[in-house]
Amino acid sequence: MQQDPLTIETLPGKAEGTRILRITGPVVLQNFFSLQSAIDHEHLPVTIFDLSGVPYMDSAGMGAIIKSYVSAQRRGQKVIAAGPNYRVLELFKLTKVDGLIPITETVEQAEAL
Repeated sequence: MQQDPLTIETLPGKAEGTRILRITGPVVLQNFFSLQSAIDHEHLPVTIFDLSGVPYMDSAGMGAIIKSYVSAQRRGQKVIAAGPNYRVLELFKLTKVDGLIPITETVEQAEAL
């Protein structure tokens, strides 16, 4: 089965010390390491995962998000998920990650937190 590509774009947030990782494509085991590399590239006080372009995510993808959250917590930094579709949001709820990571409908809402 041909896997859709994953693209990750790092954008500056409106506030200093904020980065937005705009993720487009499925977040699955096959692209786990490219996602992990983008997450670990730099550590700023706030990381917003723009998930609006993610059609689906598997447990490996969720693992990368959780790992990022745990690492950020250790450094006193914040992780926010923005714009997940229904399918991705259900995975957050099923794994109870929605109780750990703030989830907003848009990047703009995430930047306001």
